[in-house]
Amino acid sequence: MVKQERAVRTRAGLVRSAAAEFDRDGYAGTSLSQISKAAGVSMGAVTFHFASKADLAEAVREEGRAVTRVTLERVTAERTSALRAVVDLTVELTRLMERDVVVRAGARLARELGEGGSWSDVWLPTVRDLLDEAHRAGQLRDGAPPEDVTILVEYLTGGAEASPHSRPGAENEPEGPVGRLNRVWRVALAGVSATGDTGAAHSAPEARRAGEG
Repeated sequence: MVKQERAVRTRAGLVRSAAAEFDRDGYAGTSLSQISKAAGVSMGAVTFHFASKADLAEAVREEGRAVTRVTLERVTAERTSALRAVVDLTVELTRLMERDVVVRAGARLARELGEGGSWSDVWLPTVRDLLDEAHRAGQLRDGAPPEDVTILVEYLTGGAEASPHSRPGAENEPEGPVGRLNRVWRVALAGVSATGDTGAAHSAPEARRAGEG
């Protein structure tokens, strides 16, 4: 029993250490020896639990998906309305991406490896279902069909996958990604047009023609 518990702890430690390395250096830039050193265990211990770097990367991705599913279940169980649940879910997913290295590394690995599905595959079906429910309940404006709001959610949450320090000066900002997303949602829910103009932006040629008319 003691050996079994130790093996479980070692495996969990390897997954978290691997996540930190993958998050920083990506799949191609990370080696098993690097992970072994970060976890403070021998290469033998690493290969006992994971035969290859690919197996370890998949374990990180699965752990990230599992953590994301727990958040999905919690937010949907606590919801007061479908639209509110969508907003809360994007905020919580952004918080996960900001604070949980396993979720962040899993999303990066999904992008880099291009197989096994993306991080959004875990939560996007729930978002679609919630927005369809919100539409049926009259919570969306006539000009905001569920399909378009889903695209908005994808863009907003996709931005959370970027490193919090990826933009110049971001480390000096008083609020993190969660605070910025809350501000964006306030604008999106209120609407930005004071004149009621909700037309799509002109393409460059269209804009020039409009200016010449």
